[in-house]
Amino acid sequence: MRNIKGLLFDKDGTLFDFRTTWGAWARVFFMDIAQQDKAMAQKMALGMGFDFTTGEYRRDSIVIAGTPDDIVEALIDVLPGWTAEELVVRINQIATDVPQMEAVPLVPLLTEFRRRGIKLGVATNDAVAPAMAHLKSAGVVELFDFIAGFDSGFGAKPETGMQQGFCQAMNLRPAEVVMVGDSLHDLISGRNAGMHTIAVLTGMAESDELSPYADIVLGDIGEIPAYLGLHQV
Repeated sequence: MRNIKGLLFDKDGTLFDFRTTWGAWARVFFMDIAQQDKAMAQKMALGMGFDFTTGEYRRDSIVIAGTPDDIVEALIDVLPGWTAEELVVRINQIATDVPQMEAVPLVPLLTEFRRRGIKLGVATNDAVAPAMAHLKSAGVVELFDFIAGFDSGFGAKPETGMQQGFCQAMNLRPAEVVMVGDSLHDLISGRNAGMHTIAVLTGMAESDELSPYADIVLGDIGEIPAYLGLHQV
């Protein structure tokens, strides 16, 4: 693939391993809102597609590709005493504190992309505050030219606002950009924006689910340089 001048990455399941990061978040979050009542926490988690025993999400869990607002909408009716605003704040607070497991070593990979003049962005359905905290903790926030969350004013995936915002900010045409992600939301938003798309398998979706919407399915983002015809980093 030639003439690629920008890479726009999803965060969870793409830059960071989904199972490790959001499995830890789910255990802390559901115990917190259930006031440490494990039976209640397990029941709420199961309703959201997370199994406390196995630490696994169902592939249709709203947590995988949804926004904090989506999670609140699904939970608010069973949480008397919480307002939607309070619940969003708590989701983001716990997400900010959850340790992140890098899908691959990010600093050398992203540094090599920048060395080659490729503009880098993040488009996540997470809120921007925890997204910034996660990228800072990995030591890579300054390697990105553009970082947007669902609350940054561009809308959320599978809409195309973040993709359009990245292109405008970087003065790039969509055909010069690759959207990289682990979910259908990522790939559909990239395709609809006119971008190339790369799927990775460090999230919850399987290759057969992603491949109809991706130019290629890779194991992880560390395989991107070879696919783009760059030297190995």
